[in-house]
Amino acid sequence: MTITTVGLDADDTLWHNETIFRLTQARFLDLLGDHDNALIEARLAEVERRNLRLYGYGIKGFTLSMIETAMELCEGEPPPGVLREILAAGREMIAHPVETLPGVDEALHRLSEQYRLVLVTKGDLLDQERKLAASGLGDLFAAVEIVSEKDRGTYDRVFARHGTGAQEAVMAGNSVKSDVIPAIEAGAFAVHIPYHVTWAHEIAEPPVDHPRFGLLDSITHLPAWIAERAQA
Repeated sequence: MTITTVGLDADDTLWHNETIFRLTQARFLDLLGDHDNALIEARLAEVERRNLRLYGYGIKGFTLSMIETAMELCEGEPPPGVLREILAAGREMIAHPVETLPGVDEALHRLSEQYRLVLVTKGDLLDQERKLAASGLGDLFAAVEIVSEKDRGTYDRVFARHGTGAQEAVMAGNSVKSDVIPAIEAGAFAVHIPYHVTWAHEIAEPPVDHPRFGLLDSITHLPAWIAERAQA
């Protein structure tokens, strides 16, 4: 089996991300302490889902959704300083240091020696470019694709543009919904590397019986997993 290209997700695959969102959400709950936490979380999730088509993925959209949620729950009059604190929290998220996950640097160096690496990530363009630069991993990638959505068409285009087609590609990431299912639909191999927390909007059932699906507990095992398929 010929494998020429390896696609990699960014957030929660190469570096920590969701934990930062969770910490900010906890701060948001404290700001609206007069309301029930479960109600706030449910309303925020609803607002985020509604706003994805408008703002896309990332910190800026999350910040706007927190503001909108606060306005809705407080009937247009949130407590003094709440909106200012939400905006400050968003800025702090953007400025948060990038911390790569264990084993990422070694795994990517090994993979880059044999395969064309392509970063395929959703999110805000400026923020994702900042995180990639801060990670020190940028030189290992032959291409970077920051996309508005990850679906079958995305992987068809990405692996045709930067590789030899999806049939000879592997996609690896922490999201079954975004990194696994659509990549397999495009004809690629797909490897799920779970992060310890998952955003509610990215949860889906893994295709455990599909011959092109793999599950690894660490990115450190990815080079060996790909090598086994390449030799089959």
